[in-house]
Order: sequence, then C-alpha cells, then structure tokens
Amino acid sequence: KMSCCGLLTVQKQPVPLKSIEVQLEVRDHVATVVSTLNYENKEDKPLEAVFVFPLPGDAAVCHFSATIGQTQIIAEVKEKQQAREEYDDALSSGQQAFLLEESEQSPDIFSLSVGSLPPGESASIRLEYVIELAVQADDGLRFCLPAVLNPRYEPQGSEGASVQVTSVPASLVPYSLSFSARVSSPRPVSKVESSCSLDPLQYLNTEQTQATVKLAAGHKFDRDVELLIYYKDAHQPTAVVEAGQASAKPGTLMGDPVVMLSLYPEFPQSVMSSVSSCGEFVFLMDRSGSMGSRMNNSESHQTRISSARDTLLLLLKSLPMGCYFNIYSFGSSYEHIFPKSVEYSQETMEEALKKVEVMDANLGGTEILEPLKHIYSQPCIPSQPRQLFVFTDGEVCNTKDVINLVKKNSGSHRCFSFGIGEGSSSALINGLAKEGGGHAQFITGTDRMQPKVMQSLRFALQPAVVDISVTWDLPKGVSVTALSPPITTLFQGQRSLIYAQLTGQSSDAAEGCVTVKYSLAGHPSQNQLHFSLKPEEDTGLTVHRLGARTLIRSLEMEEREHRGQQDGGVKEKVVELSVQSGVSSSFTAFIAVNKGNNKPIEGPLVHRDVPVPRIILSLHFLYIFSSDSNAGDTEGTIIKQPSRDPLLQLVSLQKASGCWVLDPALAAALGKTSEEVEKPKPASEVWATILALIWLHGFKMDAKEEWELLAMKAVSWFRAQNGNNHNNNYAHKHGNVPLLLSI
Repeated sequence: KMSCCGLLTVQKQPVPLKSIEVQLEVRDHVATVVSTLNYENKEDKPLEAVFVFPLPGDAAVCHFSATIGQTQIIAEVKEKQQAREEYDDALSSGQQAFLLEESEQSPDIFSLSVGSLPPGESASIRLEYVIELAVQADDGLRFCLPAVLNPRYEPQGSEGASVQVTSVPASLVPYSLSFSARVSSPRPVSKVESSCSLDPLQYLNTEQTQATVKLAAGHKFDRDVELLIYYKDAHQPTAVVEAGQASAKPGTLMGDPVVMLSLYPEFPQSVMSSVSSCGEFVFLMDRSGSMGSRMNNSESHQTRISSARDTLLLLLKSLPMGCYFNIYSFGSSYEHIFPKSVEYSQETMEEALKKVEVMDANLGGTEILEPLKHIYSQPCIPSQPRQLFVFTDGEVCNTKDVINLVKKNSGSHRCFSFGIGEGSSSALINGLAKEGGGHAQFITGTDRMQPKVMQSLRFALQPAVVDISVTWDLPKGVSVTALSPPITTLFQGQRSLIYAQLTGQSSDAAEGCVTVKYSLAGHPSQNQLHFSLKPEEDTGLTVHRLGARTLIRSLEMEEREHRGQQDGGVKEKVVELSVQSGVSSSFTAFIAVNKGNNKPIEGPLVHRDVPVPRIILSLHFLYIFSSDSNAGDTEGTIIKQPSRDPLLQLVSLQKASGCWVLDPALAAALGKTSEEVEKPKPASEVWATILALIWLHGFKMDAKEEWELLAMKAVSWFRAQNGNNHNNNYAHKHGNVPLLLSI
C-alpha cells in the first residue's frame, strides 16, 4: 500500500509556507546547514500547518527556533511523547507551539508542525544541522539538499502509520528557495559543481582557501540540490580537537573535548595490483514502477531501468573467470535468474544477459526485504566471498528493518549500494553500505551510472581488510572513550572517520597518536596519525554534535536489535544523550511553546498540509494508488529508446573469457565492413580482440573507467594464447596501443 496521497492536492489551496532560505557553511569535509522557513497565514482563521520534508539520513539536527513578530522562542529537545503532549496542550489552550520530529521508520524524514498561527500573522522557523560530506569516486565531496521527497512504498502488512505526505508537481510548489554556500579549508578550493545552475564561484582570499557560491535565481523544485566540492591535494589525514562546552559538566560528552579523526588508509601497491579472481557476485535490481521514470527530467535521458540494464551488461562482462554470480530483481514480488549462484562461464553469462535485456520496470511496489532474506538464506560458497550489489531508487518505508537485516548478515558478505535518480533515500543507501561493509554511490541528474558502479566493482575486487584495530597513545592523565562503532571496512582512497571523547587534563603542547592496524591479503599493515591535543578555535560544537549523532545512531540500532529483551535502558540512554547534546533522535523531538502571548487565539483551527515537491514522471498521466500489485508504485511508461551506445554495442560482443570473435557484428560495432576487418587474416579471435582494444583506446579513452576491467580481462586472455613479451608489456601498461599494432 502507498502511505501517502500522491499528486492529489492540485487544487490551489492557500498554503502558508512562503519561502525557504538555506545557508551552507562547509569547513573542510564538515557542513553546517541553516534553513529558515517563512510562514504566513493569509486566511481569516487560525491555522495549523504541517510540513513533511527530507533531510540527509546522517544529519545531526541541533537547533530549532521560531520567531513570531519580535519574539524568538528556542526549542528544547524532549522525549518524543512528552513533546507531543506539550504541543497538544499548548494548542488546546490557545498558545502557539512548534514541534519538529524524526520519522520512526526512516531517519531522513522529518515533520514540522506549526500550531495556532493567527490570521495575518507571520512566523519564521530556523532549523540547523551538521553533517559529514561523503567522498566521491573522483575525490569530490558531496553535499545534497533533498528538495524532493518521493512517496515511500510501504510493504503490505507493515505496522505503524507512516508520516502522511501531500505532494504536488514541482512546477506548482507555492514557495521559493534561496541557497548560498561558503566553503573554507586549509587547502585551496579548486572548483564547485552542481546538478543545478549556480552563480560563478567567488574566492574570498588570494590563497583560494575560502569561497562562496549561490544557487542561480529561478530554481525549480524538480531535483535535489547537489554540490560537489573539490580541494587541491585532497585526502590528507586530519585530526580536529574541539573544546567541551563551558556550561557542561566535565566527564560528560558535552563537557569534555571531542576529537574527530579523518583517516585515508594507503595500501601497499603490490597488494593492490593483484585483482581478486574469486567471489560470489549477487546483483539485486529494483524493477518497481518508478524505475521506469527518466534519470532526470530531460526528455532526452534514458529511463532508470534501461541505464541499469546497460550497467549490468558492463558488470557481467567485467567479472573474473572462476567466480560465481546471480541476478535478483524485485518489486512487489521478486525473481532470480538462477535458483542459486552459478559459476561464471560463456553459457551462464549469455543466459543471464538474455534475461537482463528483457527486464522492465513492471514488478509494482518496492519490497526489498523478502529478496534480501532469500539471498542471505543461501549458503555461502567456500573461498568465494559474497559481494552484494543493490540498485534501487530507494522509496521504501521500512528502511530500518532493511538495514537491520543487512547488519545481522554483515559477517558473511559486503554490500555495495546505488541510489538511482532524484529523491532516493540517503538513509537507505548509506545504511546498506555502512552496515554491509561496502560502499554507497548516488546516481542523479546527468551522471552516468556506469563509472560509479565500476568503481564499486573495483572495491569489491580489492582483498577484504580484516583484523582492524584502533589503538590510542595519549599523555598520562588523559583517557579516551570511543563514540564511533568499531571500523569494520577499509577501502583504498576512502575516508574513515573516528569520533572519541577525551577525558582528563593535558597541556596545550601535548600530543596524541592513533594507530590503525589491519591485515590485507595476509600482510599486516598499519597507518598512524599524530595530532595536537590543543583545541581548535571557532568550531563551535560541531564535532561534539557529530560525535553525539554517531553514538545516538549506534545506540538506536542496538535498541532495535534487542527490543523487548531489555528493560528500556538503551532508549533512556539515547533520550539522555539527545537532550544533553541537543541533537535529535528517533525517541526525542524539538518542542517550542510561545508562553509570551497571554491572549488565547480565538476560533477553530484549520489544518493545512504543506505540499512537498515531487518529480513528475510523465505529463500524460497521474499517479493512481490502489492495492493492485502493479499499481502500488508508478507504472513504467513506454519510452522509445535511442539507438545503442557504440561502446555498449562492442562490450556486448565480448566473450566471458575476455576475447572477441571476428564476425560481421564486430565489424558493425567498429564501424567497418566485414572485408576491411578480415583482410589481414591472422588468428581470428586474437585479431578481433586486438581490433576491439585498439578501438577502445582510440575512441573511448574518456570512458576508460567503464571498460578498464574488461580490457584487463581481454589482455589476460591474450597472454594465455601466446606468452610473448609484447603482450606482457601491454598487460603491464594496459594501454599502449602502438605495442598492439606491432604484434
């Protein structure tokens, strides 16, 4: 069933939200976001407005206040039920009140209730959160302001009413958005890119370590606002020590200094060059109706499902011989290509590709839990580590149940997740990868899916890092309490963050050291970082809030795992920590009551839902939600596909072993006649493979990350045919076309 009422409020009812202003302050890889929502009641009755909106799932919401006329009321964090009762009591006694709470099903949906706004009155709400920015494949840092809240699909029989969402086409959203960002770092800012139109980057100093950027006027609410920030010489290990709050008690989280460590492990080159040739690769593909929509709002873009089909083609061609694989797809029900994972060969690859070619977005809703249970119920194959790749546009209501299941099975597999299209749930995509020890990618707007997915395949082929331990060396009298869960995964070039509370006294000159030890393909390794214990200036309480958020999320997970088995001690701990740090949790809410206006507000309250923008999948049809399995999510529209990409045409002809066959189909893919291709008459498969590799290097260098793995496989096949030096040279350089031509 669908928990929200889709495109239903097209009648232009008066909506009190008038504008949203967002200010972003980025310091290195941490962002502080301040949103101001301006409401105005233009009706002749008192009004209650409810606005349901998305925030990043790993944000630490740390401030909420309201200004009415000249009066500012700062909200407090309280236990959720208590906050709701205070809100209701205030409304029934004619006072103004504001309530901000996190959805119990997913930490990336919040609802804001604005109560008793008198006729003609304006209110301004200020919301602040802090967040770490994720590192992308190309070393950029990604910030996303979700403007789009896709209806979340709720499985049949799931408990608990979800947050009701009223959504309208983006073009009818009756409020405006302004967005500006200020970026500062010890290293120069080289560029800032976005999925939306930006005004040019303005540098604030000659070193270019500070810059500002603004969203161009006229933003349409048809997409998330995504910023990619690039620094020169990114990825240096850093430590930030932040002083405790003067008013808080020493020995508590807020009273002690907190350190945030950013580590970038560097693995020995000798280990990294040996790509694993084993593994069980399980691909889980979303085929719900919403996957039939386009990758972005442009008519020229292919649909999400067709992009996913192309990606599966590249993945299947890039798998190493000797591994095992299977493909699952899901909607309201699920299907698998083989009853259990099979060994990768020409026959099994061809059979899988035939089925992939006819996959469509026709399986109804988004029920991901059942196929995951089935995958985990299959016994693991000895010496073939399981790697799960999940592709979804992430519109589910039971996010926490799905993540719990992945965590429960994290010992037996790694999970790599891909959020496709605008509005995919960051809580779901990041949670799958974090708890599954893998890596998360978001594919939006004009992004090609293939390079991001191939980067994750490279990570999956990296040997697993095991026996990870973190040890601290601190001055006498200083002790450490970890706030982050233990590190369970490390990937080359990826950041690991550690938060810890430092208790005790030390001099400003004192130093600490942290050592991360691990084993990689049987080689013991370690990375060390020395840091000063002197607190940084001007960080406010950002690091404390991120540390508190990290600990709160771990405790919430623990509480869900042991629900019913405990005396409620973990929940109490979360509430206490949330109240102490002023950071929201699933068990608390922000409540503000205006006790200053002694005059009760007269008249019955009118309830208004503020519509959320929603991407229109096609102008020719409206959503219709019903209990029918294929209507539980958007029906895929039939869209005429453009002719096939020449790169994918060539890739589709490669054999599982890595070679190509000399035939008319290869000639056509290379843009040649059969006569031109067959003229030299050497051994046909060797010649065909040389031609394919020359074409890739000559015409497709801009997409090298997409075909690099399958080219390496071709070279390995090539070397096995005859071990001459030219082939070996080529393999070492995998890229020197002249050597090929001289063979």
